[in-house]
Amino acid sequence: MSGPRSIDNRRAARLVEIDWPGRGIQRLNYLQLRAACPCSTCRASRLRGVEEVTPVGVAVVQVNLQGYGVQLVFSDGHDRGIYPWAYLKGLG
Repeated sequence: MSGPRSIDNRRAARLVEIDWPGRGIQRLNYLQLRAACPCSTCRASRLRGVEEVTPVGVAVVQVNLQGYGVQLVFSDGHDRGIYPWAYLKGLG
């Protein structure tokens, strides 16, 4: 699956904006992205039915392209999740 044309961290709006070829703009807010973290620890918690509390003021402080997806670094120090392109498309 090919990646987006662009990814913009819109800090003032508290969202990540992704421009997909043929699909347009997708906007995902910080809380949604942090709650949907695909790292093994977060995924295991969700499978056990444990809901992790995401800090209300959490922000994306860094966006790192990884080829097949993107690593998001959050202000609460969480940085283990790499969000594959298909996974991101399915979030919103």
